[in-house]
Amino acid sequence: MRKMIAAAAGLLLAGPLLTTMSPAQAAPAANSCYVQSGGITTGNDSVDRYVNSTSPITVKPVDVMAKNPFGSLPISLSTQWTWDDDFGDEMSLDGHIVSGDAMYQAHQWVQKGTGGKVVSSSLVKIGSGWSAFRTLTQSWSLETSGWRVYALRGDGSLFRWNLSPQNNGTEVWHAAGSYPGFSAVKAVTLLSRTPTYDSLLATTWGGALYSIRIPLSSPMKPIVTPLRTRTWGSFERLLTARCGNYGTLLLGIDKDTGAGYLYAVGHANGTATVINSLGKVPATFDDRIDFSWGSVVDAPLNGD
Repeated sequence: MRKMIAAAAGLLLAGPLLTTMSPAQAAPAANSCYVQSGGITTGNDSVDRYVNSTSPITVKPVDVMAKNPFGSLPISLSTQWTWDDDFGDEMSLDGHIVSGDAMYQAHQWVQKGTGGKVVSSSLVKIGSGWSAFRTLTQSWSLETSGWRVYALRGDGSLFRWNLSPQNNGTEVWHAAGSYPGFSAVKAVTLLSRTPTYDSLLATTWGGALYSIRIPLSSPMKPIVTPLRTRTWGSFERLLTARCGNYGTLLLGIDKDTGAGYLYAVGHANGTATVINSLGKVPATFDDRIDFSWGSVVDAPLNGD
């Protein structure tokens, strides 16, 4: 994998964008999609903001989804969170967090219309050893069976777990492979989920942007493909949302400046992938932890 990334980083940038594009190559429309950006604030509140791909970009004011749901527990990593408001006066929130060396399955019931008042909250410890990891990416969809979590360890090894929900609401985690050679990776997010593979989108410290297709077969053998080879290194966080039948809306966050930039990304096609910059987001991303929110009825990502 080290050789694969080094070789790919030596490729030239793609030429001019195609003037005619098939649906599988086309970037999504710029006025029909949004990223539900989430975060954990310095006060430990869970918040969200809708970043809309209008022209110009518009942002819904920040909402508190859950008021101080973790108490004084320090959070270092978070997966994407899902919400479900089909419970009368309450809303269900679910995700996974890392605090210290431990991973937790987190759940809250929140009373609607109260600014995030938490009715009840639970943290179920999954295991230890998580302080060694620096990224956490979740692949999920109600349309396809099973949930998966990918985590990048500090030494550059990418790990996968399959999650099996139990009748009592807890989960059983099954180790499902690992692969070395990703020490150059800086930020990771989900790009696609299918019945046969997941694809991640990643930036490198050197500024490249890659897709990482990971077949669900065993052993785990990722396929790394460069989409761009420079200018992407400033982003510490990447958030994605499905946009249309073939594309992805991508929010890149520069934590050094608190700036966010929005992109419409066509179906992954190596360096020929269409990536249209929609501009700088008129908001400051200064939360301690960034993640994306998703409704339980969202269709799976399909960017690769």
